[in-house]
Amino acid sequence: MNENLFASFMVPMTLGIPITTLIIMFPTMLFPTPNRLINNRMITIQQWLTKLTSKQLMVTHNPKGQTWSLMLISLFLFIASTNLLGMLPHSFTPTAQLSMNLGMAIPLWAGTVFIGFRNKTKMSLAHLLPLGTPTFLIPMLVMIETISLFIQPLALAVRLTANITAGHLLLHLIGSATLALMNINLFTALITFIILTLLVILEFAVALIQAYVFTLLVSLYLQDNT
Repeated sequence: MNENLFASFMVPMTLGIPITTLIIMFPTMLFPTPNRLINNRMITIQQWLTKLTSKQLMVTHNPKGQTWSLMLISLFLFIASTNLLGMLPHSFTPTAQLSMNLGMAIPLWAGTVFIGFRNKTKMSLAHLLPLGTPTFLIPMLVMIETISLFIQPLALAVRLTANITAGHLLLHLIGSATLALMNINLFTALITFIILTLLVILEFAVALIQAYVFTLLVSLYLQDNT
């Protein structure tokens, strides 16, 4: 029970060298490139899920927005696989690091905003001032809308980080409580273990849902600017 709760979120080191880059590259091995005329079941399921997710994300986009489909699907697969790998025992979850999530959110958000100001300058500027605003409120509302615009990538990163971190901490606390209760009350420990099992299933769902939400919000930002 004296174990540091945040030990699993520390960057792993080998010989004093961080191996985060290798961990981030590992999920790409889960999606092999098919080189056969007839694929096996695993690759077929992966391709079906990829097409289904791509259809859900890009159905409302115009042809300019649909050019981002490959990037958005790659983003979804990367976040989902990284989150799921973080559920393995004694593993490291890169998406629990705010710096990494900001590194994904800021460039994608900046790209959508840049496209909006380049292709639809007047409409992008019009978003900073709602229609029918009283004259004396214009400076305040422009400032508020500008701040809300720049908060979008921070909200993206914080949402993903908070959900992944909170889930892992809750699993760690309940798992530690289950081990401690085994020597005190076996029946209570059994109930706690059942709760822990249900939370593990929920956390697997959260790992996929948060990847989809992150990608969906980037897709919505892109839709507003194309």
